[in-house]
Amino acid sequence: MSADPSQPPASTGMPGRSADQIRRDIDIQRQQLGTSVEALRGRVTELTDWRRQVREHKRELIIGAAAVGFLIGARVMLGRRKR
Repeated sequence: MSADPSQPPASTGMPGRSADQIRRDIDIQRQQLGTSVEALRGRVTELTDWRRQVREHKRELIIGAAAVGFLIGARVMLGRRKR
């Protein structure tokens, strides 16, 4: 597609655009939207993959589990002392 030198460059929202320029802008926006949606879908899939999250944060999960186990154990021991 060659640009017509007698017409100013098309700009979104510019008055006086031809129907072809508007269609071209719509097609470009549609392509960009499709690309953005695909990127977002990939990111959501990546973030909601709990198996991958466990693999990547194994150390933090082990530390958290140990801390929770320690707190539960301490609570149980304190409860026995009071009896």
